[in-house]
Amino acid sequence: MKFEKNILCIGAGYVGGPTMAVIALKCPTYRVEVVDIDQDRIDRWNSDKIPIFEPGLDKIVKETRGRNLFFSTRIEKGIKAADIIFVSVNTPTKTFGEGAGMASDLQHWEKTAHKIIESADSDKIIVEKSTLPVRTAEAMERILKAGNRDIKYEVLSNPEFLAEGTAVKDLLEPDRVLIGSHQTEEGKKAAAALVKIYAHWVPKENIITANLWSAELSKLVANAFLAQRISSINAISALCEKTDADVAEISFAVGRDSRIGEKFLRPSIGFGGSCFKKDILNLVYIARGYSLNEVADYWEMVVKMNEYQKSRFVQRIVREMFNTVAGKKIALFGFAFKANTGDTRESPAIFVTQKLVEERAFVTVTDPEALDNARKDLESTMQMAPDLICFEPDPYKAAEDAHAVALLTEWEEYRQLDFEKIYKSMKKPAFIFDGRNILDHKKLYETGFNVYPIGKMQYTHFD
Repeated sequence: MKFEKNILCIGAGYVGGPTMAVIALKCPTYRVEVVDIDQDRIDRWNSDKIPIFEPGLDKIVKETRGRNLFFSTRIEKGIKAADIIFVSVNTPTKTFGEGAGMASDLQHWEKTAHKIIESADSDKIIVEKSTLPVRTAEAMERILKAGNRDIKYEVLSNPEFLAEGTAVKDLLEPDRVLIGSHQTEEGKKAAAALVKIYAHWVPKENIITANLWSAELSKLVANAFLAQRISSINAISALCEKTDADVAEISFAVGRDSRIGEKFLRPSIGFGGSCFKKDILNLVYIARGYSLNEVADYWEMVVKMNEYQKSRFVQRIVREMFNTVAGKKIALFGFAFKANTGDTRESPAIFVTQKLVEERAFVTVTDPEALDNARKDLESTMQMAPDLICFEPDPYKAAEDAHAVALLTEWEEYRQLDFEKIYKSMKKPAFIFDGRNILDHKKLYETGFNVYPIGKMQYTHFD
């Protein structure tokens, strides 16, 4: 079959894989290939058990794989054949040198740019799909032009706005698709080629074109605003616990204001995921770079509030369990940073586990999808305290002989558990710390638990 266009995505991670699968589904006349240097990851994309858990994704991959969607490690060959190249490599926060802890680490991104120079033998449209600092496209262009070859590159910014757990829905029914380009004739022509892809299924009014810098900054700002709302309601949850106010009632009342809205006003142990913290710190770093220190301080406080919420949760566990958890078993229900994903990047559960182990508690972790990632995240902690952490896929077994259950991820199946059975298997007095406020607290209290929600009235059997 002769394809209308060849699309390549460099990077087979949480963004590249799902995005290309949906493009392949909706654009059957386009050949879509996803390449990565990680052979094991590519093998899993080509297997019956793909490396990413997202509701509906496996079905789309199986429908398109081998038809017009392909996964391989043939990066050079893919670059040569591609008309449009999406760059979706990992851009973690730097852990070294200038900007450590805030700036994005762009070494994988820069290596990709040089790989394109080495392999390309025709004009290309390059699409930034990774979350990148403002004016990164300009740096990409400089690297590509330094190749001193008679090849033209047009760089576009097409930031992703995916949420783990709903990535497929977000791709099939996006609020908006944002495409940034140079406002030149060539830039607009390249943007039009990308618009044409998305127009196969996204209404034209939901496809926004902008200049490069606006598109790059929009991604950081969107995540900063969402994280700000979470930190705001979490700050209020601490006040509620001191004043006997109910954070759920406050959240509902405030959310009914049409100027505010109800989304992202649910209190929790804190936000996680690959984007929020990283993007906010990136924004802070950029602001400080322009000597906008008040702006930087403002956004940095969103991250500090998130760290405070996680610390507060652990401190409450220790305080309410008679000021010590040493030698006590605590079952953590959920390790993924949110439900319906196996992603554990920046999950609050990592912090909670590490702090409980520091307090010499025995921690049993259970999660429907994230145990493999949990083992990786806790590898260094386990080396220091191998006898204090274990993993159990069955929540009932995880809770056996536990002194407390701490619910950290809002998996729907946790709502449906038989907590009377769990209570009977636990040490007494039995505690539940609901870090997501998804359980029936009064019913748990009547079962016999001492129940501690976030920002709401606690139910205890103590005088």
